[in-house]
Amino acid sequence: MVRFTGFKPNSRRRTGDRGGGANQAVTAARLGAATAIIGKLGNDSFGKSYLDALKKENILTDFIGLTSEALTGLAQIIVEDSGQNSIVIVPGANNYLTTEDVMNSRDTFTKAKIMLSVLEIPRETVLSGLKLANELGVFTILNAAPAVEDLEKDFYTLSDIFCVNETEAEMLIKQPVTNHDEALSAAHRLMEKGCKKHVLITLGKNGALLLSRDDNNSFLEPVFVKAPEVKAIDTTGAGDCFLGALAYFLAYYPDWPLSKTVTNSCRVASLSVQRAGTQTSFPYKNELENDLFGL
Repeated sequence: MVRFTGFKPNSRRRTGDRGGGANQAVTAARLGAATAIIGKLGNDSFGKSYLDALKKENILTDFIGLTSEALTGLAQIIVEDSGQNSIVIVPGANNYLTTEDVMNSRDTFTKAKIMLSVLEIPRETVLSGLKLANELGVFTILNAAPAVEDLEKDFYTLSDIFCVNETEAEMLIKQPVTNHDEALSAAHRLMEKGCKKHVLITLGKNGALLLSRDDNNSFLEPVFVKAPEVKAIDTTGAGDCFLGALAYFLAYYPDWPLSKTVTNSCRVASLSVQRAGTQTSFPYKNELENDLFGL
């Protein structure tokens, strides 16, 4: 878990409970998913208050440990007047989540339909979760964030959906991703690294790109999904909101084409950028249009 502190230029500093994996879980829970988190918090006031906040979101927290070896992770966010943001992260207690912690949650894996992972914890711990999910037939999504310059091949081969934003893609393929053509080239490069099924590149206000293989290992026509045109107030956490919605729709509407799932996830995230804050901006199901849920 990561606790964020953010501020806007010419405005007062604000604090709130936020963090990549937790943001995704909160979104999924608010949409109605049965959600659990495996994580680590510091045995401090931040960690304990954050744990209470997650419980209030009806998220299963049985596998969130408290450690005295480090403080709860921190990050600082700067939100520009345009709504765009930059983030500096200090992982803290995240670094103390172990493979053993993951294995102790095996019973929860057996009940899961989707496992969504981020790189805010040690790589070997993420890999242990991906391997366990694959062993048990759980659909896996890897959000390769925060951005890194390299990843072991197993991260690609064990992920049913490998998801990055433009910056993360650039670091992994060492090429710019500034337009649709470059995004498509990046998706193919990521496929070459071993992605077994789907590469998903989120493009901020420009939506997302989905590149998939069929059962014969042939590429399907790439799908560019447009994001709704809205006035962004604060984009912090929009990618997490998108991924939490993606996990929810995959779990509860498994027969939908993936392109529809991605489109609806973009629509959920587009609502979050019209509000200030991170988790405070994530919508509840009753705030969304019925057609998002096939009604």
